[in-house]
Amino acid sequence: MIDFLNTILYPLEVAVAWIVVAWHRVLTAIGLPADGGWTWVLSIVGLVLVIRSLLIPLFVRQIRSSREMQLIQPEIKKIQDKYKGKTDQESRQKLTKETMELYKTKKVNPFASCLPLLLQMPIFFALFNVLNGISRERAIGAFTPELIAQANAATILGAQLSDTFLRAETIETRIIAIVLVVLMTASQFWSQRQLFMKNMPPAALDSPFAKQQKILLYVLPGVFAVSGIGFPLGVLFYWLVTNLFSTAQQFLVIRNMPSPGSPAEKALEARRAAKAQRKAERRGQAPEAPDGGRPNLIKGGLEPAPVDVPMPVARQRQQPKRATRSKRKRS
Repeated sequence: MIDFLNTILYPLEVAVAWIVVAWHRVLTAIGLPADGGWTWVLSIVGLVLVIRSLLIPLFVRQIRSSREMQLIQPEIKKIQDKYKGKTDQESRQKLTKETMELYKTKKVNPFASCLPLLLQMPIFFALFNVLNGISRERAIGAFTPELIAQANAATILGAQLSDTFLRAETIETRIIAIVLVVLMTASQFWSQRQLFMKNMPPAALDSPFAKQQKILLYVLPGVFAVSGIGFPLGVLFYWLVTNLFSTAQQFLVIRNMPSPGSPAEKALEARRAAKAQRKAERRGQAPEAPDGGRPNLIKGGLEPAPVDVPMPVARQRQQPKRATRSKRKRS
């Protein structure tokens, strides 16, 4: 089974090796030492930049899918309440059918939020095999015997990038591995918490989807922490930088494309109101809101537009007309 997986991963291992070597050549060309530990770490950071750039469309789709799932939670809850307490097979089938029809109608894919993570797992294992191959002096892809010797000679505070916590021979290596695992776990937790707390409307926090997300918020970092002690330091660096990159991407997307009714949307409205206030102050006039109201920065919203009350029109008193001379003679 392991040999079968290695066969499937081999083309990806070759691609990962070429990307790392390409960044290593760029870094050495600008003056960094070829056998320097930080040179190889920055080469792995370059691998992160390439992979995350390729995954940007999927990442944006993940954010949008998560937002759409939050918005349809009230409708999903109605369907679940409709079949609440019914355990027969027919009711369960109807529940599943109506839920899937709702997803199809709203064009929501409940599994889209997992795609970036699932697609990155093979890359983790490919980099794992590449680093293991370097430690065993096995050439993969663009790694020549000279590059393998340089990679094996590279150390960070006395630890090689292919070392793991479980196979560490020095206390320094164990300390570095633990620090990386803690940072990796903390960044994973913060990335998920940012998505859960800032981009979810208060009405959706009690939904089953939100409860599942909350469970994953605490379970996934624990899983990664336990598995992290078996990964090489190079993979831990890759994982940490990936999490930091994901957190930055999420921050930008949530800041500019928040879910309706979420705290992020309220923060966006407050920033727009403050921006309108600053522009108006620079022009020396009172700011105007889209509906004619004035931004109220203290209350964080807009004051209602003033109501135009019609002013009474002053009418001139009509003077009595004098009778003509012919009329007076007749009288």
